[in-house]
Amino acid sequence: MMPPLSRRAFLEQSGLAMFAAGGLATLARPTQAAESPFKKAQIAITFDLEMSRMYPTREQMEWDYQKGNLNEATKAYSLKTAQIASEMGGQVHYFLVGQVLEQENVDWLKEIHTLGHSIGNHTYDHVYLLAKNRDDIQFRFKRAPWLIEGMEVDEVIRKNIHQTTVAMKERLGFGPDGFRTPGGFYTGLDGREDIQQMLLDEGFTWVSSKYPARGVYKPAETPIKDIFDELIATQAAAQPYVYPTGLIEIPMSPTGDVGAFRSGYWKLDSFLEYVELAVKWAIENKAMFDFLAHPSIMYVEDPEFQAVKLICDLVNKSNGQAEIVSLSKIAEQVK
Repeated sequence: MMPPLSRRAFLEQSGLAMFAAGGLATLARPTQAAESPFKKAQIAITFDLEMSRMYPTREQMEWDYQKGNLNEATKAYSLKTAQIASEMGGQVHYFLVGQVLEQENVDWLKEIHTLGHSIGNHTYDHVYLLAKNRDDIQFRFKRAPWLIEGMEVDEVIRKNIHQTTVAMKERLGFGPDGFRTPGGFYTGLDGREDIQQMLLDEGFTWVSSKYPARGVYKPAETPIKDIFDELIATQAAAQPYVYPTGLIEIPMSPTGDVGAFRSGYWKLDSFLEYVELAVKWAIENKAMFDFLAHPSIMYVEDPEFQAVKLICDLVNKSNGQAEIVSLSKIAEQVK
């Protein structure tokens, strides 16, 4: 196995060090990555199991307070995605908001696990790990502050993470495969050794927290080629690296469904075109592409599962140059 490049070396050799600091640039054409630590492109399909504001209708905002109250359509889409991926030789990595485990039936989650897909920890209430005060932790606690009465911010966050791990073991019979922060941060957990250590103490060897800076554009207002060029260029800043504490970072690749559909008002055809470009970039550069989506959004925007089918098809036709893997598999190669 080739030794992994340091984060700085990977970015500098690809000419995209500016993205590490959260900067943006629009390039005339996709930028090639530096020599990759991977023998073949690592493609991940990841879904966050939570409800999303403004779905299924734009006026729907109550989900901010009930992130784990999954509706039937979201659960059905999650399971069907796993079944489709399995049939096409792919794999899906899910991240579960622990509150979901309070629902009456969790057989669908057990079936996803039985099919061989991964389920990670996404905190219990979808809390903000970089919160500086109690009001910033989560909408639920701002409405019902007595739930965290007498607790410090870091104590609330640690409990939210630990509680999800315990709930998974007790309700599902297995623990979490990795951890993803609710929301993504332009600089990941850089400079936050306290949070890195908290995750290590909770038994995690890797985290998915970095979501590189990118513009939020509506295709009707900005030429779609310019948007695609910028997003593909940003992929080089969305490659895994190791923090000083030894915790491994597996970034999310921009843009996900939130940025495309909820913020950008994209049409599905544009999203699929972008996904194809991003996967092909990863294949060409033997790099990682971490597809980020939410079943609570995708059952509305992509009811026929075209994105997942497209990714699996592109990998299957790559002549062995790419593979669909869990984030844990990627972390194993990085460490």
